[in-house]
Amino acid sequence: MSYIEGFVTAVPAANKDAYIKHATDALPVFKEFGVTRMVETWGDDVPDGKLTDFKGAVQARDDEVVVFSWFEYPDRAARAAANEKIMADPRMEAMSRDMPFDGKRMIYGGFDSIVDDGASEGAGYADGYLVAVPQKNREAYREMASKASAVFREYGALRVVEAWGDDVPDGKITDYRRAVKAEDGEAVVYSFVEWPSKAVRDKAWTKIMDDERMKPDPDNMPFDGKRMIYGGFSPIVDG
Repeated sequence: MSYIEGFVTAVPAANKDAYIKHATDALPVFKEFGVTRMVETWGDDVPDGKLTDFKGAVQARDDEVVVFSWFEYPDRAARAAANEKIMADPRMEAMSRDMPFDGKRMIYGGFDSIVDDGASEGAGYADGYLVAVPQKNREAYREMASKASAVFREYGALRVVEAWGDDVPDGKITDYRRAVKAEDGEAVVYSFVEWPSKAVRDKAWTKIMDDERMKPDPDNMPFDGKRMIYGGFSPIVDG
């Protein structure tokens, strides 16, 4: 299963084209370093939450859109080797001087896949999630996520990935733990569902919500659903 480097960023809506160019220009460099796939998705259906949400995670302003993106690597070692090259490459320093977003509010981290079902050579839409899960509930969460993945794919999802926080640093302004209000003893899970299109996703969600297999058991939930962050995103770069 892939090792995931996950990012969430706030980008001014007016800078969408500039952001796409920035990411597209960076893509061949990251592929050279060992990234097997780089995906950037633009916030499309990103609701406000009562406790947590994507906008709060990156302190998005009224004129900003949330971008949910990830790199895929064969394993943790490949990601570590790539990061060493990234830090030393002068091209990355040049790119960092002209970013179309506030990098200080970007959240990032490394995540070890515990569910990776299906395959996608380029999705038309993606659902993104962040959730805090007690470390002791890792296996219970994986089992629940595996069962849910089968349902999602039955209704048309191309791929479901659930990745467990492995290298998730604290930030000065924003970070994953603050985003989901993680407590001591909890890990952050970064997950996404890839769909052929938004239309397929919207139709599937109606069926998923009515499916008895997806009805939550409040006495046996391995995480606090009230702190889950979720949203729908349209891919803008995928390579």
